Amino acid sequence: MSSFDDAGPGACASARSAAAALGDDTLGACGAAAAIDDGDLNPSACDLCPRACGANRAAGERGACGAGAEVLVARAALHLWEEPPISGDNGSGTIFFAHCPLRCDYCQNAVIAHGALGAPARVPDLAAMCLDLEQQGALNVNFVTPTHYAPHARAAVRLARVRGLALPIVWNTSGYETARAIRDNANEVDVYLTDFKYADASLGARYSHVPDYPERATEALDAMVRAVGAPAYDEYRGQERMTRGVVVRHLILPGHLDDSKRVVQTVHERYGADVRLSIMNQYTPVVATAAQAGDARARRVLARCPELACRVPDEEYEELLDFADALGVPDYFWQEGGACEESFIPEFSGTGA
Repeated sequence: MSSFDDAGPGACASARSAAAALGDDTLGACGAAAAIDDGDLNPSACDLCPRACGANRAAGERGACGAGAEVLVARAALHLWEEPPISGDNGSGTIFFAHCPLRCDYCQNAVIAHGALGAPARVPDLAAMCLDLEQQGALNVNFVTPTHYAPHARAAVRLARVRGLALPIVWNTSGYETARAIRDNANEVDVYLTDFKYADASLGARYSHVPDYPERATEALDAMVRAVGAPAYDEYRGQERMTRGVVVRHLILPGHLDDSKRVVQTVHERYGADVRLSIMNQYTPVVATAAQAGDARARRVLARCPELACRVPDEEYEELLDFADALGVPDYFWQEGGACEESFIPEFSGTGA
């Protein structure tokens, strides 16, 4: 397995063996040029995520995720804190979208998940961001929480490809996806960087306000593995880079070591070497910080879930890693050092958007 340190995922790697600018709005691909109308990409009865809230986003109505007709981007910049073959030394070309279908109570990116920050972006703008990140030396283009803007993200990839984009596309998701949405990504997405948050459905209801998380995440992960296959790598500017495949992230939460063990066992037994596990110890009690600063929502969350004010003890994380070793998980990512720090949370100031 490979570690990633306290700067956040992917800042560095070490071994711990398990045994040990666009000029127009046209796609122009294959002689079938078509003007991009962003409005046509918005659903009139939204079912882009498993909530299937039915919002008429084409008319400006907001969905359960908070998104309306306008795509909002909070940050487009190189990001060094993903897993090593995603970030390498140069960084992953991340595009962080505002809003989120889950909006977990403990989200470290709550300021954008709740839509407080974000600059409007049309499809040509997104494509230009992709190309700019490539020019900066990014190993890939990494769409972060793109589910509710999936049609726009796919259209941007197609447009950027026509303009010369040659990087792999990473779909960085909470795992709360529909299998159909993954199939729709077939021609645009190369790598899935997906969460598997909970094995127990009650935890999904408690923390993410969805009653069906394990079921939906499993269906989506099945579709991801079918779509992109086992992990594959190349060397890009002297760095190992994942070009195809699935990385499954799991974040251990305070008080839920047993559920984390169930997640690790489920993923390992169901998918084996078809995915790379990333077992994370970066839970940061940002909700406690927000509550102390007077945030009324955070105070309500802590009143209902006081455990979210705690950190995960180091010994529990080590027990989870030992459990993965005992299962025979052959190659996975793990974190070392004080990963649960707010210093690695990106600054969402509209950079690059």
